[in-house]
Amino acid sequence: MPNRPFARALVYGAGAALLILLVVLAIRYFNPQREERREVANAFNPAAWSAPPRLDAPYVVSDTQVVDAMLSLARLRPDDYVIDLGSGDGRILIAAARSNGARGLGVDIDPARIEEANRNARAAGVTGLVSFRRQDLFETPLQEADILTLYLTPEVNLRLRPRILSQMRPGTRVVSHDYDMGEWRYDQRRRVGRSNVFLWTVPARVDGRWTLTDNGRAVPLSISQEFQRFTGTVNEDGRIEQGRLNGTAIRFIANLGRGRQVYEGIVEGDRMTGTGSGASWSAVRAQS
Repeated sequence: MPNRPFARALVYGAGAALLILLVVLAIRYFNPQREERREVANAFNPAAWSAPPRLDAPYVVSDTQVVDAMLSLARLRPDDYVIDLGSGDGRILIAAARSNGARGLGVDIDPARIEEANRNARAAGVTGLVSFRRQDLFETPLQEADILTLYLTPEVNLRLRPRILSQMRPGTRVVSHDYDMGEWRYDQRRRVGRSNVFLWTVPARVDGRWTLTDNGRAVPLSISQEFQRFTGTVNEDGRIEQGRLNGTAIRFIANLGRGRQVYEGIVEGDRMTGTGSGASWSAVRAQS
């Protein structure tokens, strides 16, 4: 019997100790100051909370032969300004700068790729010619480019296509590794090993109504354009045939009453001017 009070005291003591331990643990783990310290620690360690960037296209490098083919097909010149969307490690722009002294801008959404590209540019000694920027490729202005290089995906190419056609100057060359532009038919294609390289030249915009003057005679033209090809009517009943644009260069066949004639010229905004020996025609866009 004398052991019973002692056992009861042990049980009560153990219960009290356990209760104290639980209170201490609760204070320790739910202390607002501790939570604040954890937040501050994370604020200075982005890797602890930031998700990797969402890429529009997977990072896959173009080998040296493909890069050379892209720049060759684009007819790279020393005074060209090249924009590379999805520039990765910067190899396309660095090759353009080293081989021809061309300037360029590379855009990528992944900061690791931008850091790598800048490192490679410093090693190649071309930092004065090229720069790399972390930016969404769908928000990158394209107006200044003479050449646009791409190695993206078919879906991204199609999403970019309206911006290319509306923002880029006629005559700008667009080169893509492996993927085309859907209904916008390429001007040239080159096979390099297992890869394809495609070239497009941004066409002038000629869709709409024009007045063509040839040897003093003025006739209305109505042109329906689909990328670099177009059809239309002359004098409402005649047909425009084999209409083709290569940047600002235009060529078509039409009959203005003297039989079928070939018309070749240059498009400059709202005006066309005939070229070649004996060319006597011009056209102006009709005011709507």
